[in-house]
Amino acid sequence: MKSTKLILGFALALTILSCSKQEEKNGKISTEDAKVSAQIDAMNDDVSSIVEEQEASTYSDAISGKTADLGFSKLTNCATVTRVPAFGTAPNVGDTVTKTIDFGQSCTLDSGNVVSGIIVITFVYDPGATSHTITYSFDNFIHNGIEYDGDKTFTRTIITTAANPTEHPQVTMTIDVTATLPSGGVYHRVGTRTREIIEGFGNAILADNVYEITGSWVTTTPSGATQNSNITIPLKVKMSCAALNKPLIVYGIITIVTNNSNASLNFGDGTCDNLAVLTVNGNSYDIVIGN
Repeated sequence: MKSTKLILGFALALTILSCSKQEEKNGKISTEDAKVSAQIDAMNDDVSSIVEEQEASTYSDAISGKTADLGFSKLTNCATVTRVPAFGTAPNVGDTVTKTIDFGQSCTLDSGNVVSGIIVITFVYDPGATSHTITYSFDNFIHNGIEYDGDKTFTRTIITTAANPTEHPQVTMTIDVTATLPSGGVYHRVGTRTREIIEGFGNAILADNVYEITGSWVTTTPSGATQNSNITIPLKVKMSCAALNKPLIVYGIITIVTNNSNASLNFGDGTCDNLAVLTVNGNSYDIVIGN
């Protein structure tokens, strides 16, 4: 078994190991495809956090629409948020709220990932509802050098569980996204991703929140091959890691399977870092997630 350190960022789209194309022809998972899959995962986590925060902040402060704990907002001061109805006026129950999040030409999120372009979210304002559905779309949205397109939905439901009997939100993200690399390669992913807060809910301090993520999806690669991915050990996201300017997924495993091959991405033991171990076709790589 060999071990290599790789960087998952803008350069991943230009880094093609010599074995990758032959692996794809043989129906196996190429190292490049596995790396791109991890990058799409990082985008999904960032977008999930941003959409959830922007919808929830409308309910925490309907007039200003600001997050209660600005020190741990997913957004940084390089992002501009506008709203209809305009900030300064509280929406009425039943009003359609549209928020436009403009990252400009380059904006570094708290996770360290670099984005540009626009995300637009739309939802019906209803503070008393136990389930909220948000539609969001991309406009020239680029995350770590990869452009994403597609309209998606996002459902936030207030639930109780045996593990957490206190009412808390669970968010299900419907994934139908196209990722275009700088090299021109196009990936298409369809599936679901569910994120539930398991620690820290009920206070205004976002830094102590811990989330658990489950889900599965199918990705079509530029060659036309399909890969089935499943979160086999739930991922954990620790908001306290944001203070270290690192990606927030710190635990869990994603398994990727095709007819002739499999890979896994192990995010670690819960330590606040941006490291993971990618195993493809029996070869393991220590990688850096993010930009």
